[in-house]
Amino acid sequence: MASSKLVKVILDPKKNWFAALHKKTIENRLRKYGLRYDDLYDPMESLDIKEALGRLPREIVDARNQRLLRAMDLSMKHEYLPKDLQAQQTPFRSYLSDMLALVEREKAERQALGALPLQQRTIP
Repeated sequence: MASSKLVKVILDPKKNWFAALHKKTIENRLRKYGLRYDDLYDPMESLDIKEALGRLPREIVDARNQRLLRAMDLSMKHEYLPKDLQAQQTPFRSYLSDMLALVEREKAERQALGALPLQQRTIP
């Protein structure tokens, strides 16, 4: 219990200057490509992320895909977004965390009730 509080204090940007510096660096890099932090989640990595993305409205998923395509295009061209567009970006405005938390709660509830998981990974 004490170690988890210590970890929270170490990782809290409001209390640790190094964590604040790291957050600012991540924010600057995401702004350069026009990405949000939630865009970095890979649906192939976790079935929970894939399920959460599947439950989001189509407009949000389309905007996410557009941001990812734009970032890949800029990266391939070795360019960044123009400064005026970088200023408009909101890298830490979350759109996936609420739905992901809901999916994880449902998964934990299913496990507690002894039900089968919502999705099962199969090895091809």
